[in-house]
Amino acid sequence: MRNNIAPAQRGLTLVELLVAISILGLVAVIGWRGLDGIVRARGALTAELEQTRGMQLAFAQLQNDCAQLANASTLSNRPPLQTLANQLTLVRTVYADDQPSKLQVISYRVQNGNLTRRASSATRDLNQLDQLWLAAVNDTDTTPAVLLQTGVTAMSLRVWLDGSWQPGMDAAAMASMGNGLNPTGLEVVLKRPNSDNGLIKLFLLGAV
Repeated sequence: MRNNIAPAQRGLTLVELLVAISILGLVAVIGWRGLDGIVRARGALTAELEQTRGMQLAFAQLQNDCAQLANASTLSNRPPLQTLANQLTLVRTVYADDQPSKLQVISYRVQNGNLTRRASSATRDLNQLDQLWLAAVNDTDTTPAVLLQTGVTAMSLRVWLDGSWQPGMDAAAMASMGNGLNPTGLEVVLKRPNSDNGLIKLFLLGAV
């Protein structure tokens, strides 16, 4: 009678085991790098979307202020705005239900990478308005500023004045143009870090 003896089962050698572990490790590293790249790209995209959304909200606020820009005749021929590098100062009309309209000085500033907006108290007294204007253009207004957006490196401005686009100018230069006291358009360019081209927006002035 013949005995049926099972053949000896062959196991993995040390070399084969090391090769298998190396392959698994390589696959794990490739998978981790791919996942890490996806997470980083998602984070960058989310930050970019948040930045763009913040810019859009800032532009929406600016559009509302520009639409309410006071007319020079209402200001007794005072220029209604001043456009300098990283600085926009304007006078807007404030409307309230069952109340006479008032005037308010609005200041936009870009400092230390932040875009801020400051609004003065509203008044109907032109002498008081002059004081509010001086405090705004000299940055001595103590009214708390509202942070609109971070990550803004610069703001450049142009106005459509006297039939052409004019670079940034102070109120005195604008007044010297005489019949150009009522600008009708404003171009705002907000620049961000690591970006050659800024976000450009055009606004109608005094559209309301």
